[in-house]
Amino acid sequence: MSEKKVKVAIAGVGNCASALIQGIYYYKNKQNIEASGLMHEDIGGYKPWDIEIVAAWDIDERKVGYDVSEAIFNPPNCTAIFQRDIPKTGVKVRKGKVLDGFPEHMKNYPPENAFVLSDAREDSVDTVAKVLMESGADVLINYVPVGAEMAARYYAEACLKAGVAFINCMPTFIVSDDEWAKKFEAEGIPAVGDDIKSQVGATITHRVLTQLLLDRGVKIDRTYQLNVGGNTDFLNMLERSRLATKKKSKTEAVSSLIPYGMDPRNIHIGPSDYVPWLKDRKVAFIRLEGRLFGDVPMHIELRLDVEDSPNSAGVAIDAIRCAKLAQDRGIGGPLYSISAYTMKHPPIQYKDWQAREMVEEFIAGIRER
Repeated sequence: MSEKKVKVAIAGVGNCASALIQGIYYYKNKQNIEASGLMHEDIGGYKPWDIEIVAAWDIDERKVGYDVSEAIFNPPNCTAIFQRDIPKTGVKVRKGKVLDGFPEHMKNYPPENAFVLSDAREDSVDTVAKVLMESGADVLINYVPVGAEMAARYYAEACLKAGVAFINCMPTFIVSDDEWAKKFEAEGIPAVGDDIKSQVGATITHRVLTQLLLDRGVKIDRTYQLNVGGNTDFLNMLERSRLATKKKSKTEAVSSLIPYGMDPRNIHIGPSDYVPWLKDRKVAFIRLEGRLFGDVPMHIELRLDVEDSPNSAGVAIDAIRCAKLAQDRGIGGPLYSISAYTMKHPPIQYKDWQAREMVEEFIAGIRER
């Protein structure tokens, strides 16, 4: 048994947090048994079950004040339950600062589908930093809702004050923003971001198909990716004003691979609609149109159906351990390799095979970041 621990704080105890925490205990029970679903079982001596949750924040009354082990199963969470037996952690969910983390249109939806705002006292950014330090947190993982730009930066600021590594799973540009990147580098704090790519989700699948066509000499003329789902993320994104960075992140993840300009009207990528009965299932419709030899037209059409949050947890569990490894090595600032491999909008985009090689080099200690 490894004695090394990665102490993790969570901002936003939603479906993604539920899948991540379930996964920690699921793989703990699978030790020495062949288990699928992990990209890396061991990263620098850290196993998935070496992750320990030491602090958590949310704004929903069904999360705040509850032990994390209970909060992850409370509404409106609706992800698959693959590990029901989670022992009490002794960590109570605290009330984060609401800021822009509560979309007003959610008041028009049933409470089992939407956020219900807690009336508990909010933690200031200084209080968050204090709790991070007192809990011994190594890493904070940010799962606040899409469009919660101020809330995401509030947790980033707390990490800078507390000296805690920051993983930004949401499409607020922090790690990929030069000013923020310099702050983390100046403080010697590792940062991974922005906007998590799922293990086998719409973005990585779209990227792989795009690269396949380019590698085989096909001229891509137009493409779309339409996504529907039934979790609070999709309900939140019905408010289109919250989508600017999400659309930019998802679009650039694909367009960055294409070595020629495309009319913006010919590339459409983003959330499409909210279907409550899908719950945490996400269905993606992807189409690429192009020209083969002799300019003869062709197209690929694909439908991907996945459970959204476990799909992202399979990636987050690697990002967390890489952030801790960087911390152990005294490396601060953006971690380019794991960011490119696990995020849609990293500081530097690389082809996926390159990013994977870079991560292996980072884990082996051959590459600094």
